[in-house]
Amino acid sequence: MPGNLSLDQLKRLTESGEIDTVLACMIDMQGRLMGKRFHAQHFVESAWEETHCCNYLLATDLEMHTVAGYRSTSWAAGYGDYVMRPDMSTLRRAAWLDATALVLCDVLDHHGHHEMAHSPRAMLRAQVTRLEDMGFSPITATELEFFIFEKSFDDIRKDGFRDLTPISGYNEDYHILQTTKEEDVMRALRNGLYGSGVPVEGTKGEAEAGQEELNIRYGTAMETADNHSIAKHAAKEIGWQKGRAVSFLPKWHADRVGSSSHVHQSLQMLDGAPAFYDAGEDLGMSETMRHYLGGLLEYAGDITFFLAPYVNSYKRFQKGSFAPTRKVWSVDNRTAAFRICGDTSPGVRIECRVGGSDMNPYLAIAGMLAAGIRGIEEKLDPGGPAAGDAYEGEAAHIPSTLTEATEALRQSTMLREAFGDEVVDHYTRAAEWEQEAFDAVVTDWEIARGFERA
Repeated sequence: MPGNLSLDQLKRLTESGEIDTVLACMIDMQGRLMGKRFHAQHFVESAWEETHCCNYLLATDLEMHTVAGYRSTSWAAGYGDYVMRPDMSTLRRAAWLDATALVLCDVLDHHGHHEMAHSPRAMLRAQVTRLEDMGFSPITATELEFFIFEKSFDDIRKDGFRDLTPISGYNEDYHILQTTKEEDVMRALRNGLYGSGVPVEGTKGEAEAGQEELNIRYGTAMETADNHSIAKHAAKEIGWQKGRAVSFLPKWHADRVGSSSHVHQSLQMLDGAPAFYDAGEDLGMSETMRHYLGGLLEYAGDITFFLAPYVNSYKRFQKGSFAPTRKVWSVDNRTAAFRICGDTSPGVRIECRVGGSDMNPYLAIAGMLAAGIRGIEEKLDPGGPAAGDAYEGEAAHIPSTLTEATEALRQSTMLREAFGDEVVDHYTRAAEWEQEAFDAVVTDWEIARGFERA
């Protein structure tokens, strides 16, 4: 279910006037939709083949600042163009917007000769291809957690981001009464996404006031990442339409629960048979699954930046927070970094609980696939499952700061072999800049703490 429109259908809908606008979107380093709005008639006549964008779109931060230090583009190189080539299998209605369709694009060099290796879709596609060459197909699903606030983005911005009041007043985990009060946003989101070809399963209240979770049916790795990015974008737009701010900031208040994005993953054989399941093995975990899990554990530090890309991301990792702190796997245990779900059944799979709601799903899934592949290649043994409180014990810690995760990324031989030196250096620079930008800021906490007493 990667899209719900063909080009011929779009032509007919354009001719009838039912659709008059097409969003052609690439995915930037932060996992956001960037691109252009086309008049539908121009799109069906020519732009469906390709369009262009400035190559700084894969070299900016959240503020769209042109960061120095990238080899791929710079002021010295003149900030030229990339080709955006629509992946027409992703063409769909954007059902939450009037008379609008949407298509995701791959990013190629200026002449359209090859994909840019550091573009998120290309990075994920490369790891999927590696697995297919090994006889496997990755199946994944992500959970999107986020907060809904009483006020809109604009009102909160004008208040200096100080009046942050969630839409509800108490923990709403699985709470039907409280989530009913949020249905103006959530019903529109479920229906808007489903009408756009995103196979939504459902939503639920999460473990904090104003916190919701959206669940989308599992699919191929690329479908999952595409659906995740579209859903995140739609949630913000629909919240805006309703006068609410929908935020995917992982930790917006020190005393509030953070927002995660758990990633479920398994492998199938190319004929569709479950590669992670072996009825004769303990917990139903096949040798392939054990090796894959061994890779996730061994290289958890290497890939942490792709799961937690900002300074704020690391504020989630606290004891008793349901966010993991140690490189541990366990069975149906939400204190572990890697939780085994569906044990003893053909649906046995690995849930990674490290990722925050701010992760770029393409990079996160690509990093985990690369680690899993290396685990299979090296026949890594994950050992036995942990029991009890995984926050305790002697297992190694997941990187607890952006600086630590950046260094692990920089030094990762595994990722350099999987993605190439230029790609790893590109994202290492992105990580460095996030820390540099934060370090240059004087925070409210510093002022309140030391203004009088220092």
